Amino acid sequence: MTADDGISSGTLAERQIVSTRVIAATREKVFEAFANPDHLARWWGPKGFTNTFEQFDFWPGGDWRFVMHGPDGVKHPNHSVFEAIVQPQRIVFKHISGHEFQMTITLVDESGKTAITWQMLFASAAECQRVRQFVVEANQQNFDRLEAELRNMV
Repeated sequence: MTADDGISSGTLAERQIVSTRVIAATREKVFEAFANPDHLARWWGPKGFTNTFEQFDFWPGGDWRFVMHGPDGVKHPNHSVFEAIVQPQRIVFKHISGHEFQMTITLVDESGKTAITWQMLFASAAECQRVRQFVVEANQQNFDRLEAELRNMV
């Protein structure tokens, strides 16, 4: 296997970005912030971004199409397909537009708080390295926005 074939080139550590945080909310509430498109549209993406959801079929095989609007006015079309959903523990989707990767989101109960882990798995180490410089910080901003949304959820 070569780096040019695009199929699982590089070690797992070289092909993945893992972001974690413990959030002061139950995993059921955190799961709801993902499962409800009204909530998700308000917090998904880095600081300063907004979203327009076009399609949100939250079931295995379902499509998620939306546009992220950057603070600079640039529109970023996104398309993902949900691969697995285990309420309230895990969400897996394949992001198939732009930077392609598989995202596995796990939610673990920690005495009423939630340990959230995002594992982004890329086909190649080269693609992972290209996005790592901005994705690591963007994921932390995403967690910040999730926490703000959770505080506002009734």
